[in-house]
Amino acid sequence: MTFNSALIIAVWLCFGTINLAAGDIGTATSYDPPYLPTRCKGYSEDQFPEGGYFVAASEGIWDNGAACGRKYRMRCISGLKRPCKDESIVVQVVDLCRGNPCKSTLVLSNKAFSAISKVPTAKINVEFAQYIKINYPLSS
Repeated sequence: MTFNSALIIAVWLCFGTINLAAGDIGTATSYDPPYLPTRCKGYSEDQFPEGGYFVAASEGIWDNGAACGRKYRMRCISGLKRPCKDESIVVQVVDLCRGNPCKSTLVLSNKAFSAISKVPTAKINVEFAQYIKINYPLSS
């Protein structure tokens, strides 16, 4: 067993949760309501995650609708006027970007965007990774 494997097992035994991700770099902007209808679930209000952190995806992420419901952990890494807050958030894809071409890789709800950027009208550079949370029950 390698040191890295042992470390992963130790974290799992201590915390019971492993978050797996493979990251990418892109851009983000925000969009205003109305958020309905969406390309994922139309007029259904229950598609929006608790907390209001959701996104519309550009064509490159959309994958013919397979991105619906997918979650991403993301953080601001740079932009004009130093917009970044020192936060990372988890967002959920609920729509396809409405612009053609889309103005950014991910278009965030106002609430999600304000969680990572101090400048509400900025176009920011973000690091994002698909978020997969695996919970393992701890043995008693």
